[in-house]
Amino acid sequence: MKFAILASAAVIALAAGNGAAVARDQIQVVGSSTVFPFATAVAERFGQTGGFATPVVESTGTGGGIKLFCEAAGEQSPDIANASRKIKDSEIDTCVANGVTPVEVKIGFDGIVLATAAAAPDFAVTLEQIVAALGKDVVVDGKVVPNPYVNWSDIDPSLPAEKIEVLGPPPTSGTRDAFVELVMAAHCPEEIKAADEKACAAIREDGSYIDAGENDNLIVQKLETNPAAVGIFGFSFLDQNADALKGASINGVKPTFDAIASGEYPVSRSLYFYIKKEHIGVVPGVAEFAAEFVSEAAAGEEGYLAEKGLIPLPEADLVVARDNVANMTPVAKSK
Repeated sequence: MKFAILASAAVIALAAGNGAAVARDQIQVVGSSTVFPFATAVAERFGQTGGFATPVVESTGTGGGIKLFCEAAGEQSPDIANASRKIKDSEIDTCVANGVTPVEVKIGFDGIVLATAAAAPDFAVTLEQIVAALGKDVVVDGKVVPNPYVNWSDIDPSLPAEKIEVLGPPPTSGTRDAFVELVMAAHCPEEIKAADEKACAAIREDGSYIDAGENDNLIVQKLETNPAAVGIFGFSFLDQNADALKGASINGVKPTFDAIASGEYPVSRSLYFYIKKEHIGVVPGVAEFAAEFVSEAAAGEEGYLAEKGLIPLPEADLVVARDNVANMTPVAKSK
């Protein structure tokens, strides 16, 4: 009994001193559904070879994961947040206000793809046509109006005479954020931008765009039952489901590993994970797990993550990622 009391007192003292998790020996990872398969692969390898328990990885979406990550430092909070976009300045502020110091680690690149069922006809669109199909407002005869387009062929006769039905990620998703930034906002018509720049980010809400949640597997099932529908997700998911899906070409470029790596494919983004610095040395294995994630065996050009569809970083960028892990360098705000 005396030992138990002393042990409990030691745990309480350590918790009070560090403000971090102490009663847990299994790493907890949350966040991006796009990064999820990569983090899971690293977790499985780490659990087999690292001498630590296999980390628990959950797919909560980038926004939801960062929110959980930033809420607190302590046993009930996750150690790492995966992200398919860079953390926002407002999220950094929330983290810091709650005693959390995020360390940013870039792991590679991914493309955002439009895809159909493998049995569907080939689909090819331009960035401008995507904006016309999904924008809440569009320009018709020089005027900004609520989106009137029902079929793809209403936008351009060369497109299929099929109803616009796009299954995509929810607002909490980093893929959604990146899609809005790289497609909707970047190619917003000048008339809409001049009237209200925020309107460039607005996706229509009349049923043509369907929030499919964070589970990309559900999109595959829906695409297979409706060959006219189109899905939006990361290239890695397309790569892992090549038997059931095929990518649409955008501006004449198919979403392939080489096209994304070279920058030829027009819709690509960086992938990250964020480490809670307060949990280093408190939750066993956090630093070692992060080091495995950016190791040559995992994230290198011939690493096992490339086999799962991750587009590797240039060597110089990978060195920076490893330095951030080694030094636990806090992320800097963008402004």
